[in-house]
Amino acid sequence: MAEPSRVAAAAASGAVAPRAALPRRRRHSHLTHYLLLAPAILLSMAIVLLPGIFTAATSLTDWDGVSTSPAFVGLDNYVELFTDPVFRTALKNNIIWTLLFVSIPVVLGLGVAMLLLKRPRTRALYQVIFLLPYVMAAITNAIVWLNMIYSPISGIVGFLNKHGIGIDSPLASTDWAIYAVAAVDMWHYWGFLLVVYLAALRQTPIDQVEAAQLEGANSWQVFRYVYLPSIKPTLQLMFVMITIFSFLTFDYIFLMTQGGPANSTEILSTVAYSMAFATFQFGKAAAVGIVMGLFGLVAAVLYTRLSRRGMDV
Repeated sequence: MAEPSRVAAAAASGAVAPRAALPRRRRHSHLTHYLLLAPAILLSMAIVLLPGIFTAATSLTDWDGVSTSPAFVGLDNYVELFTDPVFRTALKNNIIWTLLFVSIPVVLGLGVAMLLLKRPRTRALYQVIFLLPYVMAAITNAIVWLNMIYSPISGIVGFLNKHGIGIDSPLASTDWAIYAVAAVDMWHYWGFLLVVYLAALRQTPIDQVEAAQLEGANSWQVFRYVYLPSIKPTLQLMFVMITIFSFLTFDYIFLMTQGGPANSTEILSTVAYSMAFATFQFGKAAAVGIVMGLFGLVAAVLYTRLSRRGMDV
């Protein structure tokens, strides 16, 4: 260990940086980081934070979108929303939609991804085939299902009716219409999950898989104790993304049912759209948007906590 006098002499001669200079360098480094982050922060504030604040403020007013002096009504918009049967139906449908999407497409995508993991020569072709509905325009998918499957004249429903099996189009049923539209969106979406899960599964260390197989583990045990812990971060992230996207769903409902029949397929986004552009109740539409954002915020907070718990472990 160097003597104190030698350390002091070295510091005085410049061989060792004085301790006072270290915090200055650290502050300079932090300032550089903040300057590099500034454009992204300013952009986020411009296109996310400020519009969010404006939407929250609008939700407390009675505004038609045109007048320059919206009337402040406080929380009246929220009270009216939760007493509106159409809004309650839309909220229930959104929850049903989310539960469907965090279960059926996830299980289907993960199961097929495990099967394709053992088909290295042909899995690229299968990925392209299963991903086709996802890359097709929503209007194209909607037209295919409306005309070729759900139509009582030209679709499969019509074919069954002509051969003595009398069934109605599920889109005409207030009980089944929401599930019929969700089936179309799940058919369009599950191929994307397949590609994501397959990519995550392929990152699992092969030596862990081989070690488990040498120990006599069967296919389920290999998946449960090797693959599943490896792709857990991906599953958590996709859970959050699916939840957020489920509350942002609009296209397939609007294209196939416009919220009917009898408002049975209304979801929060279609209710907000109708309030804003049909009845010009921009204050209530903004309140619906805030409710939609709260569900996404809850999912994001849950994901952050799960991620931190995983890091602590």
